[in-house]
Amino acid sequence: MKISELFKVEGYGVVVTGGASGLGLAYAEALAQNGARVTILDIDPQGIERETQRLKASGYSVRGEVVDVRDSGAIDSAFDSALRAHERLDVVFSNAGIDSGPGFLGGWVGAQRSRNLAGALESYTNERWNRVIETNLNSTFATLRAGARLMRPQKSGRMIVTTSVAAYQCEPAIGSAYMAAKAGAAHLMRCVALELAADGITVNAIAPGFFVTNIGGGHAKQPQVQAAMGSTIPAHRVGFPQDIKGLALFLASPASAYVTGQQITIDGGWTLGAAD
Repeated sequence: MKISELFKVEGYGVVVTGGASGLGLAYAEALAQNGARVTILDIDPQGIERETQRLKASGYSVRGEVVDVRDSGAIDSAFDSALRAHERLDVVFSNAGIDSGPGFLGGWVGAQRSRNLAGALESYTNERWNRVIETNLNSTFATLRAGARLMRPQKSGRMIVTTSVAAYQCEPAIGSAYMAAKAGAAHLMRCVALELAADGITVNAIAPGFFVTNIGGGHAKQPQVQAAMGSTIPAHRVGFPQDIKGLALFLASPASAYVTGQQITIDGGWTLGAAD
C-alpha cells in the first residue's frame, strides 16, 4: 500500500461536536476536504448554517444539527441521525468546550501579572464550576459513549478528544475548572482506549497549546495578544486552526491504526520551555 493510501478517509462518516467554529471547524474541513461525509454538531444555529452552506458550496458533503452537548439524549439522537444520513460512522471528534472564565492571574504572559480576585478559588461559584465540567468533561463522556455504542458492533472506528496542554500544566490565566475538566477528559480517553482496543476502535486526544479561536470571547484574535504569546513560544508564533488539520487527518485515518490511548501535544514547543 502506498503511504498516501494510509491517509484516505474518502466516504467516511464523521461527527464533530463544537464543529461550527475554531478547531472543530478545522477538523470538519480537514475530513470533508478529503472526501469524508461530515456532521457538525454545535449549539450555534447561525454558525452551523453559515459553515455548512459554505462547505457545501465548495462541493463537500457536510450537514449540521443544533445540539447542546450537556444533553446526552440529544447527543445520542444526533449520532443516530448522522448514521442514517451517512450510512456509516467511522470517526468521532469530541471537541465541544467552553472557556472557564478568569483565572487567579490577570494575564497570559509577563513577570508582573497581578492577582485577579474574580478568578480566585474563593470566588468560584458552584454554577461556574459545574457549567465547565458539564460542557468540557461530561459531554466528552456522553460523546464517547455514543460513539462506542455505534462503533463496537462494527469492530472499527476512530475517536479523537480535544483536550489541551492545560490537561497537564496549570494555566493561571484561566479558571481551574478548565484544567480539571481537560485532565479528566485526557484520562477518560485513556480508559476508553483501553476498553475498546480489542474492538478495533482507537481513542486518542489532541492537546492544543495557544490557538486562535473564539473561545474566551475571542481574546486570542487580538494582535497584541498573539504578539505577546508568540514571544514566549519557541516557534515564535501562536497556533491557528489550519495548523491542526494534518494531525486530525492522521488520527482519523488508517495511518493511525496502531496508535491508541495517546494525548498528542501541538503547541509550537510552548510546553518545552523557553528557547530565546
